[in-house]
Amino acid sequence: MKKTLGTMVAIMVVAISIGTLITAKYVTAGETGRDGRFIAYDNGTVLDTSTNLMWAAKDNGSYIDWPRAKNYCENYRGGGYMDWRMPTQDELAGLYDAAETYRSDCGHDVHLKKLIHLTCDWAWASETYIFDAAYFHFFNGERGWASQFHGRTLYRALPVRSAK
Repeated sequence: MKKTLGTMVAIMVVAISIGTLITAKYVTAGETGRDGRFIAYDNGTVLDTSTNLMWAAKDNGSYIDWPRAKNYCENYRGGGYMDWRMPTQDELAGLYDAAETYRSDCGHDVHLKKLIHLTCDWAWASETYIFDAAYFHFFNGERGWASQFHGRTLYRALPVRSAK
């Protein structure tokens, strides 16, 4: 009995230690930069301290239609988190900052803090209506609707999650 109990305790200690090491990788992400209410971490995430939303530090990197964008967001695993989703228009609009500008990879200006990298200036949003889906335009702050299968090469997916 003593030997079995000792073995069980040893197994539990090893399991807890391994779990702690795995979890620590994500919990102890190091801060890499701050810009106003945004904090960037070395695990590829950016926390918006005013909304308590955590954003992917970069978009998907190339054109994507809405169904694939939704799938990309829901299956994103940045920072080791598994609860990513596609943002709403309002959440995307909350990132827009007319005073901040950088040139995106596609050559268009983006009005957004540099801690979040968009490769072009349009981002899909989660709202849909029949065959259309919402988007947000980071060049001018425009909200709009387009076919979920729109052929423009400008649309991107930017995952978000609630930071608890």
